[in-house]
Amino acid sequence: MSAAAPGQALPLQVLATPAALRLVERLRARHGPVLFHQSGGCCDGSSPMCYPVGEFLLGDRDVKLGEIGGAAFYISAPQFEYWKHTQLIVDVVEGRGGMFSLENGEGVRFLLRSRLFSQDELAALAAHGRL
Repeated sequence: MSAAAPGQALPLQVLATPAALRLVERLRARHGPVLFHQSGGCCDGSSPMCYPVGEFLLGDRDVKLGEIGGAAFYISAPQFEYWKHTQLIVDVVEGRGGMFSLENGEGVRFLLRSRLFSQDELAALAAHGRL
């Protein structure tokens, strides 16, 4: 891939909808600083999970994609390899949250949506060592 053009903005690898940002704000007000982790797998692991900072042990290979609503968002290394060509979009839908995720009991749950990066966006990410 070619290098990013000078001044080309680095695309966000994770972002959140307004509904998700409102829920993050509510959870931060209730629980203090929080973080997200996307591990993959079945059951709760297929949804982004929200934890109080300090109550989830990050792995050495977990990748920090960015922040949403002031909360760091991490993804496991195998999931990053699978999803690195996409922008992850955290949203909220009605339903039960993950068993251990802070939104459990709120009547809503976090949901991950995605879109493929364009070739220009991929080039910018590669030029910044983000792929």
